Amino acid sequence: MSPAFAGPQKETGVKYTAVFIPKFKAPWFDRMQAGLTKAGAEIGINVTQKAPSSADLTAQVKLIEDATNQGNDAILVVPGADPSIESAFGLARTKRIAIVTNQSPQQGNAEVDVEMIDTTLFGRMAMEEMAKAMASPAGQYAVFVGSFTTPDHNGWADAAISLARQKFPDLRLVGERFPVSEDQGLSRQTALDLIASYPGIKAFLVFGSQGGPGVAQAVHEKERVGSIAVIGTTGPTQAAPFLKDGSLSASILWDPAEAGYAMAYLARLVLDGKRSMIGPDLEIPGLGRPISFAENTLIYNRPIILTRDNVDQFSGF
Repeated sequence: MSPAFAGPQKETGVKYTAVFIPKFKAPWFDRMQAGLTKAGAEIGINVTQKAPSSADLTAQVKLIEDATNQGNDAILVVPGADPSIESAFGLARTKRIAIVTNQSPQQGNAEVDVEMIDTTLFGRMAMEEMAKAMASPAGQYAVFVGSFTTPDHNGWADAAISLARQKFPDLRLVGERFPVSEDQGLSRQTALDLIASYPGIKAFLVFGSQGGPGVAQAVHEKERVGSIAVIGTTGPTQAAPFLKDGSLSASILWDPAEAGYAMAYLARLVLDGKRSMIGPDLEIPGLGRPISFAENTLIYNRPIILTRDNVDQFSGF
């Protein structure tokens, strides 16, 4: 972990410039941008978004390098799982640029990472939802993640699988996990292949915003709606049609606007030389205090469970 950042001092009300670099373009990250923009207007930090068109880790690293060379005060990132990310962050920090991340606990070379959910609690909750959506928690199931090295997805998967082994002994995992859920088409095809190979499969637990819709498409195409449970992590706009036709049982997530607000708020503290305030007693407006703080990571517990009955109450992401 790099030493604490000591950013440039600016008078209160003077705007800083920051770039938000998500994994790829998606409604989820546009909702996150709404939170960043809201915070920026309130606390004086102007955040623009630069996103790869797809989950291309090389492209994300290049955007971080470009933002560094353009002289921004802060870079806010939802990192893909690429070792060169940490090196890119290190270079930015040598130029006195603050790095704030989300969905990457204990991220090396970041000043601070903020999480809207606890990894273990979230993974266990997702498994409980999957068991609830099944006629009975028994039979074969599959787990999808974005990649084998995506920290949050794999942490959730570990917690979910562990709970299943403890609490639902009649569930049988197909494979260990499948690294496809950042791509809707690849998730659909993988689900189709698994349904063909394991015709008795009963459920899919899908971590990654594009995976749930892809699996739901496969379930619909194979006319298995109602006999295969699908739990995803997809925002309400994208998830709604699948929830309403029953091909997606539920989507468990959080409001990315809250994460965006928190990232901008934390960046402002760092840039103002107030890094020491970031800890278990920090109260972020609208969020309060974190449930825990470890190394450089603030953790909140603010899950949302979307269903057919409540999805219309949510909008914008």
